[in-house]
Amino acid sequence: MQLLFLLMLNQNDIKQKLGIYAADFIKQDMLVGLGTGTTVYFLLKELGKRKHQGLNFTAVCTSSQTQNILVEKGINYVSINEVSSLQLTIDGADEADVNGNLIKGGGGALLQEKIVAAASKQLIIIVDEKKDVQTLGAFPLPVEVVTFGWKQVQQKIESNYNIKALLRKKDDSVFITDHKHYILDCLFNSIENPSQLNNELHLIPGVVETGLFINMATTIIIGFSNGDIKERKLTR
Repeated sequence: MQLLFLLMLNQNDIKQKLGIYAADFIKQDMLVGLGTGTTVYFLLKELGKRKHQGLNFTAVCTSSQTQNILVEKGINYVSINEVSSLQLTIDGADEADVNGNLIKGGGGALLQEKIVAAASKQLIIIVDEKKDVQTLGAFPLPVEVVTFGWKQVQQKIESNYNIKALLRKKDDSVFITDHKHYILDCLFNSIENPSQLNNELHLIPGVVETGLFINMATTIIIGFSNGDIKERKLTR
């Protein structure tokens, strides 16, 4: 009896497939937001190819990392301050729950990502199946804080929620965001009420922004290791 083996995609294969799929949402002469991260990187690569094939569009970047890639690919970009709104934004997420709430900020660009998302008529999120979860919180929640008094913010979060809030480091140095802030990665493990937590964290002096994106996504696109891609439509 002949055995048939199903070829399963690895994470990079899934991300590449998602990037190509998501590129179809960007049409001629659109004004769009483009996110940050490893999944979005494959989208940017695909858009660079389509740009050279005649697709004309203008982007708003969510990070200096994304801006550098757009320069490399020859894609036009403008500042968020030059536009009133965006037709859509495509971005990744570290987690997306069944209600479309997100944890973002693993790459450190959560502040700009949230500003761009809020200016967009549609927010399309692309994730692999491992990031599609029932409840947020297994991924550490990034909270962006000012450098002055960051220790007090850390102590307040740890005391209020009985968790650890770790100062993010990169290459043995404190990680600095594009806007010269720090990030606390908060180990909640499970977040039962994301909206309430988001509001509570914003009341702590020194918190700039949280990685909780509440009722912002309009479509979650999920890539699976068997090659399937599924869309989950949401309402804001």
